[in-house]
Amino acid sequence: MASGGFGFRAYTLFDTLVWIACLNVLWIAFTVLGGVVLGIGPSTAAAHILVRDKVRGNAAPLMRRFAKEYFKNFGKGNALGLPVIAVGVALTLNWAYFSAGWDFGSQIASAGILMSALFAAGTVCYLFPMFARYELSLPQYFLMSSRFAMRHLAGTVILLFVTAAALFVCRSVPGLIPFFGIGAWLYVTGWLCDRFFTANDEAMSAAVDDAAPTGPVSTTTHSTEASLA
Repeated sequence: MASGGFGFRAYTLFDTLVWIACLNVLWIAFTVLGGVVLGIGPSTAAAHILVRDKVRGNAAPLMRRFAKEYFKNFGKGNALGLPVIAVGVALTLNWAYFSAGWDFGSQIASAGILMSALFAAGTVCYLFPMFARYELSLPQYFLMSSRFAMRHLAGTVILLFVTAAALFVCRSVPGLIPFFGIGAWLYVTGWLCDRFFTANDEAMSAAVDDAAPTGPVSTTTHSTEASLA
């Protein structure tokens, strides 16, 4: 039984690695298909939808489902992705400008930009997984992901650590990027966010149930926005 258990775990690990590699290739291919700038958002949205299904055990043909979600969410994906790209470019340019100065004001400004970049990165880590899980308006995705990043700092730190580790590995071994670099980051952050959201939803549901009045008939409803509070 031990060998059978080991064999099953080895098969599951290998299957997951192959799945991540395929996801990585699809993300790159569809990002290029969208002209890179217009492809990043829809590709990331499609990837996180597939990651959510994968971690929940819902198998689906990877390429067909990715293409379907990519084109289905092309507009919404860009509505989420383009502001993220714009903010990222602005923060990078401003940090490069102020960090080059040696005066006190420049150093304070560069430190502030760095903190803003960390907050933005934490928010982005939640943004697309939240899109894959909840039905919200586009502005609410930005609002609720930023709130979640602030209110669940432990999870945000973990996601930032995973992101930094992925960047470090990709810079150290660039050959991993076409095969695992992006796909592994998408999978791990998507898996973590699914756990964080589930724990939060269960905690909020328990709080609502505890606050509900007792009686012969009790109905309790709560909005998606409330569950993310």
